[in-house]
Amino acid sequence: MDPSKENAARWGVEPSYFDVQGQRHEADDATLARIIEALAGTGEPPAALGGQVPSPRPAHQGDGSRGWILAVQLYGVRSQRNWGHGDFSDLAALLNVIADHGGAGIGLNPLHAQFYDRTGSGSPYSPSSRLFLNPLYIDLEAVDEFDANAAPSLMADIDRLRAASLIDYPAVARAKLAALRAAYRAFAATGNDARRRDFEEYRQARGSALEQFSAFETLRGRLPGAWWDWPEQWRAPSNEALRHLRQHDPDELGFHEFIQWNAERQLQTCRDVARQRGLSIGLYLDTAIGVDPAGADAWMNQAAVLRGLSVGAPPDPFNLAGQDWGLTTYNPHRLVANKFEPFRQMLRATMRYAGAIRLDHVLGLMRIFVIPHGASAGQGTYLRMPFEFMLDVVAEESNRWRCITIGEDLGTVPEGFRGTLSAWGLWSYLVMLFERTGDGAFRQPADYPEQAIATLNTHDLPTFAGWMSGHDLAAKRAIGVDPGETDAERHHSRTALTAAVAAATGHQQISFEDVVTFLAATPTRLVSIAIDDVLGVTDQVNIPGTVDQHPNWRRRWPVPLEQVAGDQRLRRIAALLARAGRGSAPAS
Repeated sequence: MDPSKENAARWGVEPSYFDVQGQRHEADDATLARIIEALAGTGEPPAALGGQVPSPRPAHQGDGSRGWILAVQLYGVRSQRNWGHGDFSDLAALLNVIADHGGAGIGLNPLHAQFYDRTGSGSPYSPSSRLFLNPLYIDLEAVDEFDANAAPSLMADIDRLRAASLIDYPAVARAKLAALRAAYRAFAATGNDARRRDFEEYRQARGSALEQFSAFETLRGRLPGAWWDWPEQWRAPSNEALRHLRQHDPDELGFHEFIQWNAERQLQTCRDVARQRGLSIGLYLDTAIGVDPAGADAWMNQAAVLRGLSVGAPPDPFNLAGQDWGLTTYNPHRLVANKFEPFRQMLRATMRYAGAIRLDHVLGLMRIFVIPHGASAGQGTYLRMPFEFMLDVVAEESNRWRCITIGEDLGTVPEGFRGTLSAWGLWSYLVMLFERTGDGAFRQPADYPEQAIATLNTHDLPTFAGWMSGHDLAAKRAIGVDPGETDAERHHSRTALTAAVAAATGHQQISFEDVVTFLAATPTRLVSIAIDDVLGVTDQVNIPGTVDQHPNWRRRWPVPLEQVAGDQRLRRIAALLARAGRGSAPAS
């Protein structure tokens, strides 16, 4: 074997891979060398990625019922009381709505901590930390120490944000941070004993991770640029340096801990509402595949993540140049050396609140496509991960928290991959628009497996109204994006979908309610219904490959939450699902 390829194999780097069309791609020696250099950054030899995994207990499987969830981008909820950005009180209200309609829970975008006070798209899939929460989801009016009378000028800004059709993330952040700082000052001065005890219990429970996260938030508020450009003492600070920071600025660190305490307690309230209402799923939470390399997680645990590499996807017919997601993820050798503790912490941060979670791009547990910084996506290659060991961790934590785990397994995956996931108790993620046979026909409901969740679309795909009308094709062409499909091809697909749904419902002219009937007839344990489809929205949440051309992750609901509870479209859909044996009929 070529010495460079032999060394690559030793580090788990695949020197070549086959694309979706069966063509082999070879990584050049320079690429392999750069990837190995990134993996060996700690100077330690590679840890073995293989070995014997014990006779395992599959992941938690739930109570055996067949149910449905309402999929929501929480930030986009419009309500009469939120501050122009959906919050945890909106979520609690939604859980009550879904309980009244016989559903099993609410499906959400990732709630991870972001660079929430910066301009940008606000993508929940590019987090700073997967261990902590985005404070923009805090309902300030549910914080005990908040006093609306103390900031009358702030309320005028909130009225403007509440009326906007798109989320203004920097303005929402300014308003919420100003209100949170005022609330923290009041808490520090006059907080009651019960609140103080609870805050201290929270700090003890979250331990060093919270201390480091609050230090990172403090430092990034003072120092320009990414953390690797900070003064040397703060790039990888010692415990002594962090103690010094706390001694000299306890209020700033305490403020960021106060934020997370309120965020977590409000999310915990949502979990408790779901349990009190008897929802079999409650919260279905999403997890991002990686983190921003300039973010808190990468700074807090530098040895555990890949340095100098981005994760993404190889070229395919829809993305001829490939994709560089600008994210980093775990160094597999350091994961093994640390007994998977960083991965466990990430799972626990989400599972503790959820009845089900979705692992974005679950193929990343087996292998991840990595690209050296500065190289094109076409120059990347795959890095092997300790697959079954990671599945063992997922199953263990899933049972610990009694949390169903769904793997987002879209696209082309290696032979046997889905079978391995199923053996470990992970469910598949089935998107109806992709469930087609070789001749383009849509699979019938009986062809869907039971151990899965089924949905029409995703946040990266058109809504039902947008897809049926071809609005998505026109919208992409208008901003110079190749839609990857001609009008004739869409017409053919639309005809095929109509035929499949007609066979299941007997209706020749189909509506979204007919699609719901189709999905309800599948054997899958869960069906996901997107609120955008219920409300007839035409624009999709996100157009992949765009940044500023489209208002990705910024659209708000066309109607307020207060009207959704009585919306007849939702009531009819819930009744259809109940007739199919998924939950109960809507409350009168």
